[in-house]
Amino acid sequence: MNILLRDPFWRELEARIEAGERLDAATGERLLACRDLHGLAALANRVTERLNGRRATYIVNRYINYSNYCILSCQFCAFARKKRDGDGFELTIEEMVAKAREAVRLGVTELHIVGGLHPSLPYDWYRDLLRALRAVDARLRLKCFTAIEIRHLARIGRRPIRQVLEELRECGLDCLTGGGAEIFNPAVRDRIARGKETAEEWLEVHRTWHQMGGRSTCTMLFGHVETMADRVDHLLRLRALQDETGGFVGFIPLPYQPENNRVPVDHPPGGWDILRTIAVSRLLLDNVRHITAYWVGMGLKLAQVALSHGADDLHGTIQEEHIFRMAGGRAPQLQSREAMIRAIREAGKTPVQRDTFYEPVAEEPGSDGEAQTAVVGGRGTAGAEA
Repeated sequence: MNILLRDPFWRELEARIEAGERLDAATGERLLACRDLHGLAALANRVTERLNGRRATYIVNRYINYSNYCILSCQFCAFARKKRDGDGFELTIEEMVAKAREAVRLGVTELHIVGGLHPSLPYDWYRDLLRALRAVDARLRLKCFTAIEIRHLARIGRRPIRQVLEELRECGLDCLTGGGAEIFNPAVRDRIARGKETAEEWLEVHRTWHQMGGRSTCTMLFGHVETMADRVDHLLRLRALQDETGGFVGFIPLPYQPENNRVPVDHPPGGWDILRTIAVSRLLLDNVRHITAYWVGMGLKLAQVALSHGADDLHGTIQEEHIFRMAGGRAPQLQSREAMIRAIREAGKTPVQRDTFYEPVAEEPGSDGEAQTAVVGGRGTAGAEA
């Protein structure tokens, strides 16, 4: 047992965690101020293994950003461009379909699609896009759009949020992405993303989707100008919505990338802060089963370490990622399926390929070398490379 667990606070905390007791904001803030990362990791990993055993998941997916033209000018964003800029891009539906067909050939099970708030694409373009992608392969999951994109579509389509979501689902939308949550504190949002939707508006889009039976992920952008109290407040608001709807399938903490934007930060999140935030997220989000270590934002090696600090998922092969890359991210734009499996095994976990909803597709041979492969659902593409 770590020496700090002999302290009364830690002994009490351990007992509360063992009893499944919910942690409050004050405890969360104290944990984020904690300097004993090993003790924190031990408690978070205990919760992870209680929820998910020693399995750690990954998904064979592909990112497609359809355009980076955006009517907003969020201070932290290095991705967005105006039409007058010389380095913006916009894909046609035909180009995206070609990428989808290539992805299917490589065994991809999910397309992750987001973009800027385009100034001129009509509402029907988005519906036509989903129909065209669904026609590529009905088994391909379409995880598309952030909450602010949905609100943008409601505005240009002159429709209520619920109607937009219903129509997109009819065209093929399977899951909403969790992007755009940033930090919920309105003062912080005003400093890093002025003009973007409010926290309440972000939550309402996901609440509506969940009430329709839909599922989504949730995120938190951390390590910029927010306080530790802001992080805890953000996590507890997510937890409250999950209590209400049960619609979040996983939480993805996103380390802030400090380059190429208008939010200067003297001390962007390093490995220690990233691991601490993942561990505390695992302890506070007692009703969200899965915590993803997003390797794009921290590198695969640190994401691998995060598997012993509360995370149980490495996200996906991705293949093509622009948003973190344009913000200065140094991680490669893709990972092979073999690299993901190797990283999970080295962390002492059993690799499991998952689908969009964190459900297992195939379990790989265990870290002890014994074959444990068992296709349990989905497309069974464990043998494909991506």
